[in-house]
Amino acid sequence: MGKSNFSDDFKRDAVHQITVREYPVREVSERLGVSTYSLSEWMKQYAKAASRASDVDHEAENRRLKRELARMTEERDILKKAAAYFAKDAR
Repeated sequence: MGKSNFSDDFKRDAVHQITVREYPVREVSERLGVSTYSLSEWMKQYAKAASRASDVDHEAENRRLKRELARMTEERDILKKAAAYFAKDAR
């Protein structure tokens, strides 16, 4: 069997299926027609870069969620005050 050249994008996608989507290595190997050894080597090569990118994504998501939580808390407090104000007028 000859040596096949796969693009870096193909390799990253294969590693992504294993590391992020958590598909079994054997299943990805059979579906893509690549040996499990090749996938293992690609994981060594690309998994570190993917985990660093994933950490950055988690940090950005965490910041976004904190901003959203602060906004929702402020809205809740405003609604509480409005409800108390209108409940006082109803009496």
